[in-house]
Formats: sequence, C-alpha cells, structure tokens
Amino acid sequence: MQLFFKALAYYTRIPTPAIKHFHPDDATKAIRYFSLVGIVVGLICGAVSLSGMLMSRGLGILLAVAAGILATGAFHEDGLADMADGFGGGYTREKIMAIMKDSRIGSYGVIALIMLLATKVYAIYMLWNFSRWNLVLLFATYHALARMTSGSLIFCSTYARTDGSAKIATNDHAWGKKEVAGLIGFGLLPLGVMCGCCGWYYGLVLLPLGGLLWWFRHYCHKHIGGYTGDCLGALEQLAEVVALITFNLIAYNLYEIYI
Repeated sequence: MQLFFKALAYYTRIPTPAIKHFHPDDATKAIRYFSLVGIVVGLICGAVSLSGMLMSRGLGILLAVAAGILATGAFHEDGLADMADGFGGGYTREKIMAIMKDSRIGSYGVIALIMLLATKVYAIYMLWNFSRWNLVLLFATYHALARMTSGSLIFCSTYARTDGSAKIATNDHAWGKKEVAGLIGFGLLPLGVMCGCCGWYYGLVLLPLGGLLWWFRHYCHKHIGGYTGDCLGALEQLAEVVALITFNLIAYNLYEIYI
C-alpha cells in the first residue's frame, strides 16, 4: 500500500496518507501501479463526465478532461509540451536536453497542447454520439492503456540523463517481474471489461499502441539516446490520443456496417 500511495502521490495531486520512507528505487518500483493510478484518474474523469446528463454533452466531456488535468497537476501534459519544444527547437542532443529542462513553454509546446486537447475532447464526444458509451468505462480504459504504454518504455529503453539533474531518476535495474506484471495487468483490466461489454474487436487498440511504443522508442534513442521523464509524459498523452482515435475508427466502421 505504501508503494501504491507513493505512485499516487508522485503521478497525481490526489491526497494520500503520509509517506514515511522513500528509497531512490521506489520511483521505479512504483511503476507497477502506474496503470492503476490511470484507472483512478479515469474514474474521476468519468464521474465528472456524468454531468453531461444535466447539461450539454460537450461541456460535460470538457469538464471531465479538465478534471483529469487537475487530478494530475498537468503532469503528463507538461512533459508533452517540454518534449515538443525540445525536439522541435533543438538540433543536437545537448540542445534538446537543455530546452526540455527549461520551465518556459514555447510555440511548439503550445501548439502540441492545443491540438492534443482538442483531439481528445472531440474524439470522446464522437464516441458518445456513435454508441452511447459508458463514459466512466471509456475514461478508465484509455487512461490505463496510456499509462501502460508509457511505463513500458522504461522496460525497453534506458534513461538518457546522466548529469543527476532529473527530479526523480528511474533506475533501469530496479524493476522486475512484479513491475511488469502490475503495469500490464492493471493496464489491460479495463480493456478486458470493455471487450466483454462492447465486443472483442476493441482489443485491437493494442496494435497501434504497440506501434506507437516501438516508433517512440526508436525516435528518442535516435535523438537523445534514451528517454527522460518528459518523454514518458509525452508518450502517455500520445497514447491517450491513439487509443481514442482507434476506438473511434472501430465504432465508426461498426456503425456504418450494422446501422
């Protein structure tokens, strides 16, 4: 439970019981609960989205996405903006790393955030229109899958910063079978419920997510020799969008075929 609370405290702004001891390797070991944290955040967003029954659907969904940002303190969105600025404005590894450490946001980061948030809101809205989704399940599913995808980068890559400037550096040797099983198990749990309720074909979302992970790892290794915390946040946000777009593609084609 202490390890779960450490994960919840690090990845969100949700109040947790006092943490007595913190070992440097705990940041890596807590990755086993990263997907579970996504489920918690998704349930919060889903609960807020139910307000769409009392007002317009679009406003309810917008408030739900905002609730997710508040729950995490824009933790992953900040990583996306930093990575967009770094990779967009830097031409060498040193320049990219320096820009990502800068707390200021540039034009690349602003554009990335605007496009990402607009895509998420509209994709969720269209899913509601097509199949009257249970939005609570939808939010829990794509939040868990996105964190599973992002966390998996730790298992197949190496940490790029070696200057000790990271807020909490992950230890590439601190994770084991429990971390892999926890991350993937909790990540697939809501998807399994969705496949049982809506159809097995929604499990096909794992294919584009796997492709995204492979491409993202290759891209980061090519430019900076590994990943950073900002890269993990950016991958989490991109995985959310990929999952939602895939769900839209599946729902749209089923709608065309059967309705």
